[in-house]
Amino acid sequence: MRYRFAIFLVPILWASAAHALDLPTRKAGLWQLTMSFTNSHIPPQTMRQCIDGATDKLLNANFGGAAQQTCSKQEMTHTGATITVDSVCNIGGATNTSHAVITGSFDSAYTMQVTSKRVGGPSIPGMHPSGETHMAISAKWLGPCQAGQKPGDIVMSNGMKVNVLELQKQHPPGR
Repeated sequence: MRYRFAIFLVPILWASAAHALDLPTRKAGLWQLTMSFTNSHIPPQTMRQCIDGATDKLLNANFGGAAQQTCSKQEMTHTGATITVDSVCNIGGATNTSHAVITGSFDSAYTMQVTSKRVGGPSIPGMHPSGETHMAISAKWLGPCQAGQKPGDIVMSNGMKVNVLELQKQHPPGR
């Protein structure tokens, strides 16, 4: 169960690192993210995340700053409504080379196609032995956050709830 939690956080952290490259800020409210993986034994995963502008900025400043320290390459290009991000980062003793293509609107819905290759470091349960991963993220704005939710709340498809801001306070980047 712990590795599934980590799998959920990987796209959040990656997307936050990409935001450090000046991606548009997502519209405040409740977002549903569905992630599907090929070359993996991990089934599609869905989560709902409550955000506001301050949460996005805080995540960008903290996680994005950490990514900038671990990445030897972070390049972003805009071509029309398409954003392409290429990066090479050293995370946990592994070199991760990623290529992401983002299309859509950060106000209503967007998709992110990520191809990454991981070399070195410890093996990750459920990941392809070659270290190559293909992930598709489909994000859709659902409306205002639900009653009782606060910015940073993420509800996983299995009902597990975590607040990334509280998690960050317990385990700050660079620690």
